[in-house]
Amino acid sequence: MANHFNKMFVWKVSLIAAIGGLLFGYDWVVIGGAKPFYEAFFQITGEENVWVSSWTVSSALVGCLVGAVLSGFLTDHLGRKSILLLSACLFAVSAIWTAATSNFYLFVFARILGGVGIGLASNVSPMYIAEVAPSNQRGKLVSINQLAIVIGVLAAQIVNLLIYNVAPVSAGASTSELLDSWNGHTGWRLMFAAEAIPAVVFFVLGLLIPESPRWLVNNSRNNKAFQVLELIGGVDFAHSELNEIQSSLESPIPDDANLPLVSSRIRRVLALGLFLAVFQQWCGINVIFNYAEEIFTAAGYSVSGLMLNIAITGVVNLLFTFVAIHAVDLLGRRPLMLIGAAGLSICYAAIGISYFFDLQGVYVLMFVLIAIAIYAMTLAPITWVLLAEIFPNQIRGAAMSMCVGALWVACFLLTVTFKPINNLMGPAGTFWLYGGICLVGYLVLFKLVPETKGRSLEAIQQEVLNP
Repeated sequence: MANHFNKMFVWKVSLIAAIGGLLFGYDWVVIGGAKPFYEAFFQITGEENVWVSSWTVSSALVGCLVGAVLSGFLTDHLGRKSILLLSACLFAVSAIWTAATSNFYLFVFARILGGVGIGLASNVSPMYIAEVAPSNQRGKLVSINQLAIVIGVLAAQIVNLLIYNVAPVSAGASTSELLDSWNGHTGWRLMFAAEAIPAVVFFVLGLLIPESPRWLVNNSRNNKAFQVLELIGGVDFAHSELNEIQSSLESPIPDDANLPLVSSRIRRVLALGLFLAVFQQWCGINVIFNYAEEIFTAAGYSVSGLMLNIAITGVVNLLFTFVAIHAVDLLGRRPLMLIGAAGLSICYAAIGISYFFDLQGVYVLMFVLIAIAIYAMTLAPITWVLLAEIFPNQIRGAAMSMCVGALWVACFLLTVTFKPINNLMGPAGTFWLYGGICLVGYLVLFKLVPETKGRSLEAIQQEVLNP
């Protein structure tokens, strides 16, 4: 049957949905390159403003949490497609607003608004792709969303670098020199504004994709669902898939059909989902992207050097995401998650040693790139694949909303505490701390993570409800 899938249609709708991931990645990372300049503009530099600086970087995470929490209710009632379109609008408005304002509080509010877009897209894009993808290609197609996130990250890094190089500042430039530079009054604004272009493209293309067939069945629109399934795999596939989806929806959630999320069996898989979401953040890799300035400055790089290194990390992130796309349906989810946790623990130990013995420059850069490569081909994409797979159809929207909400809470705590922890423990101690977290994560993953490759969502549902 797999040979009869309409690959062009499936890839088209998956790629369009994944633009939400691209905008997620861009909005998430653009602040890293703009940071030296908007901090000078808003006068939030120096040790006395360490918490203000941390709050500014992490403020979008408040919006991420709001978007993630709302996404469960919104996607279940309005559909997956509508929320993808809403996220596109939020990305566009936030990009223009952030770039245009000269008021610090409005700047933060605009970042929060963009964070709501991230929270919605981070939930809905992988969920939508998982619900339209054939089972034997689902891992690869959901991983495309992570590839789009990485492309967005790289795009932000390259755009930041190109804009910065219009009028680069001298090495060791003071805060006043940064403020008086072209980047200090114009360049950082263009870095944020550039996001509006893919946001508009996302909205226009999003109008062309169908609604998720599983959402349609769940909302008693079986005829429309059949039409979408027929586009995916033909008439026979549509009949078979529609019957399987209907059967799964008619099966009651064990223990308590009125409160499915508190069912004992659902609590077990929900706890796993929450752990996966939190661990993906507390493995620590995102501080490298959000605090690249501090990390590479501590390693001895100037502003020009750190801007180039930030772009290099984006290229490595992109290349090794392609490895994940190839490996996820070949090796499976479980081995890749274990490789990721163990590999990051070792890399963080090495980064900590480099800082401890003052091995600056290329040593830190090398270990940082290895860590990013490991993360890109393991924890980054596979976490989203598992979250989109492990929950039953009846509660997928609500359960993913809870997990993505937990992910953004964890990300907020990680981001807002990095500077104080770094000041207290130093770079070496900070990375050793993250290495210890990854070691604990490995042990939990080894015990709890199932293998889901090559199985339909409904078959996975039967396993999690009847272990």
